[in-house]
Amino acid sequence: MTMKKSLAMLAVAALSTGIALSTPARADDGPWIVRLRALHIGPANKSDAVPALGLPSDQIDVNSKWAPDLDFEYYFSPNWSSELLLTVPQKHTVSVKGVGDIGTFKHLPPTLTVKYGFLPDGVVRPYVGAGINLTLIMDVNLNVPLSPPLPLKLQSSSVGGALQAGVDVKLDQHWFGSLDVKYVQIRSDVKLTDGTKVSAVKVDPWLIGIGAGYRF
Repeated sequence: MTMKKSLAMLAVAALSTGIALSTPARADDGPWIVRLRALHIGPANKSDAVPALGLPSDQIDVNSKWAPDLDFEYYFSPNWSSELLLTVPQKHTVSVKGVGDIGTFKHLPPTLTVKYGFLPDGVVRPYVGAGINLTLIMDVNLNVPLSPPLPLKLQSSSVGGALQAGVDVKLDQHWFGSLDVKYVQIRSDVKLTDGTKVSAVKVDPWLIGIGAGYRF
C-alpha cells in the first residue's frame, strides 16, 4: 500500500468516526494547542547498493525507537492551523545486514505542517496536513568494519516533505487526547572522509505519536 493511500484511509476512518460523535462548538476553544506525545520513529531503511563492498540495495538499517514529541499548534481559523513538531536530538544505531553494527549518529528533525481539520466543533476532530521537515545530522560515528576501520560521514542536514493525518479527541474544556501519524522524507549520501560517495540512504520514517494536548 502506498504512503498516500495509507494516509487517505486513515483520514477517511477518522472523519467517519468524528461525524458520529460531533457536538456543538464551545466558545472557550482558544487558538493554541500544546501537545506532549510518545513518538515511535520507524525508518523505511532504503539504500543504494554498494558494489565495492558487495552489498545489494536496502542493506543499511537505521534502528526504530521511541522518543518524546512536543508540538505547538496555532489555529488561523476553525479549520486551518499550523503545527510545529519538536523533540530532542535522537541517537540511532546503524547496521548492515550480514555485517552488524557500523556505528551511530544523532539527528534533530523539526517539522512544520499546515493542517485542515474536518470537524472543528466535534468531540472527535480528524485532520490531515502537509509541510516540510528540516533534519540536522550530527555526532556521526560510522565506520566500515575493515582493518583498520574506514570512517564514513553523512550530510549535515536534510530537507524534505512531510504528510500527516490524525485525530484529537476532546476530553474536557481544555484537554484533548491525540493520535498522529506522519511520513517524513529524511535522506543523506554516505561518503568517505575524502568525499567519495559510497551509498545513499532514504531513512523516510513513519512517526506515530500518541499523547495529550492542552488548548488555550
